[in-house]
Amino acid sequence: MQQIMNWFNESAIQNLSGYAVNLCKNLLAAVVIYIIGKWLIRKVNSIVSKLMRKKHVEASLQTFLESIVNVSLWILLVIAVISVLGVETSSFVALFTGAGMAIGMAMSGTLGNFAGGVMILLFKPYRVGDFISAQGYDGIVKEIQIFNTILVTTDNQTIIIPNGSLSTGSLKNFSTQKYRRVDLSYSFAYGTDYEVVREAIEKIQKACPQIIQEPIAGEPVIGPWQGLASLGDSGVTIATRSWCASADYWTVAGYMNHEVYQQLRNSGFMFPFNKLDVTVKQ
Repeated sequence: MQQIMNWFNESAIQNLSGYAVNLCKNLLAAVVIYIIGKWLIRKVNSIVSKLMRKKHVEASLQTFLESIVNVSLWILLVIAVISVLGVETSSFVALFTGAGMAIGMAMSGTLGNFAGGVMILLFKPYRVGDFISAQGYDGIVKEIQIFNTILVTTDNQTIIIPNGSLSTGSLKNFSTQKYRRVDLSYSFAYGTDYEVVREAIEKIQKACPQIIQEPIAGEPVIGPWQGLASLGDSGVTIATRSWCASADYWTVAGYMNHEVYQQLRNSGFMFPFNKLDVTVKQ
């Protein structure tokens, strides 16, 4: 009996010593992985931060992305350390996966707007101060937020547009190009001398200080142009094209409309309008 007790004691001691040795090895490995992982996290965070500063990423987006990267790396490190210690990690992975799917389904629209905001801030299809047309609204970009873009219209209304629709839909940015073309059309009554009218419009274009008179190398800019656009039901239509700096677009458009109407009306030219003849029968 004594021999059996001695054997059990020796076996327990051996098992306990073996467990202690394995535990010490696992603890040592976990400490090493933790130290190396912590060093790698600092390096990765530093690289990500430098890369985003180099790319001139928006400050608010940069802070947010750095936080996401940092938290994600620390979660991976904790899971790795726990796994080395012998703790089953499949339940943790399943928990995080389930939570991520539930949050994603509940916030699908919000996450879409967030992803759109990230794309806009990274690729910069427009910037603060640009004049854009999107989702049926025209206005100056006042602020680009993570989830929304704020526009201020020409009549000083504030428009809030979700970034998801802006990042996936079509938009016009009127501020990216240095020059713009002002396309205008004017109708005159049949019988009007086309060459006389064309020359009068050409003089008006040449008298406008904002209109560019000569082609510019490397740009699609040409001098003022006039041409017969169409023969309509009640008159002929003359089209004009005038290039100017983007900031002078509305100045040129207003000048041309005012001068064409004033000068050609005073010269006796008739602008056509729709007429309705009614015949009354007894």
